[in-house]
Amino acid sequence: MRKNFLMRFLYVFQAIIIMTASLCTDTHADNEEDERLLCEVLMEASSGTVIESINGDIPVPVGTAAKLMTVLIAAEKVKSGELPLEKALKTSAYANSMQGAQIWLMPGEEITIDELFRSVIIGNANDAAAVLAEEIGGSSDGFTGLMNEKAKEIGMENTSFTNFNGYYDDDKQISSAKDIAILCAELSEYKFLKEYFTCWHDFVRNGQTELVNSNTLVRSYKGIIGFKAGYTEHSGYFAACGAERDGVTYISVVIGSGDEEYALSEAGRLMNTGFSGYMVFTPGLPDDIPESIPVKGGMVREVPLSYGSVKNVVLPNGAADSISSRVIITDFLYAPVEKGDKAGEIQFLRGEKMMFSVDILAAGPVEKMSALKALVIIIKKLLTF
Repeated sequence: MRKNFLMRFLYVFQAIIIMTASLCTDTHADNEEDERLLCEVLMEASSGTVIESINGDIPVPVGTAAKLMTVLIAAEKVKSGELPLEKALKTSAYANSMQGAQIWLMPGEEITIDELFRSVIIGNANDAAAVLAEEIGGSSDGFTGLMNEKAKEIGMENTSFTNFNGYYDDDKQISSAKDIAILCAELSEYKFLKEYFTCWHDFVRNGQTELVNSNTLVRSYKGIIGFKAGYTEHSGYFAACGAERDGVTYISVVIGSGDEEYALSEAGRLMNTGFSGYMVFTPGLPDDIPESIPVKGGMVREVPLSYGSVKNVVLPNGAADSISSRVIITDFLYAPVEKGDKAGEIQFLRGEKMMFSVDILAAGPVEKMSALKALVIIIKKLLTF
């Protein structure tokens, strides 16, 4: 009987240990997921207007989404002619040492820029990204510096990269959903990239390596133009997608999801919201803008005016009539006047809220009148009288 009691006690004790370990593991997994912040943004590309945002400005780990910046910098070099797509680059030992997603490049192996784009965009390949980074930046660190410079240049205010692929130190690739949307808007300007971003299945290295796109929306979403979906431990599942219909492009970004299907379906839902509920509208200039403005103390009495560019605005469908404009302009300018001197502005409003303004500018220079110049003018008039 005592033996049976001891056996039962051991069984119960063992069960308690197993249950405790299981609970601890589940709790740890839940905590990891809870530590990730779900961030979402819907943006219209041409204006940069954020239509929907959940934690959109908060800096969070973005992991391998950092490769989108690698692609942008490489695309600039292609467009400028510095990196022709047919150019072949040689794989270094450093590129060969990359872990994670790769196309298994060997040291000394040559591969074209075209295949490198396919490998990075479709296959998320770290070794291919390394070849591009070393060619453009001279080294991994040199290229990372270019990434951060470009981020600042295009207005990514909450972004910091430490490497070109985001696979290593994935918790240190920091950005926000809005910043990634800004990056995607820049990528949408490089039309040649669409072929790569929307390809879901391909081969490189003479058919030796298969590539499969993790952004499954490229196979189903109408008007899709890119960009990237993936997962790292600290970023969770993320999806950064863009689509164009009738000349309008919406970009959706989801970061920090615990579920791959949610990240992709939510990215699609956000773009659906843009296409079904909003319109892009370019307000016209008001009728009461003067063509010129008087100049005091100048060689001529007035100077023609020019105007800055009118921005696109994003409005709920049917709300175009809610936009109004007003002209605020000075009565005159004092000479000397330089071309581009501001004379006023056109304000565009929705209700009482100003959405943006356009500068009214002097279209040319006007010299200041002097006694000598006045005398010359008088003499010329007398001689032609």
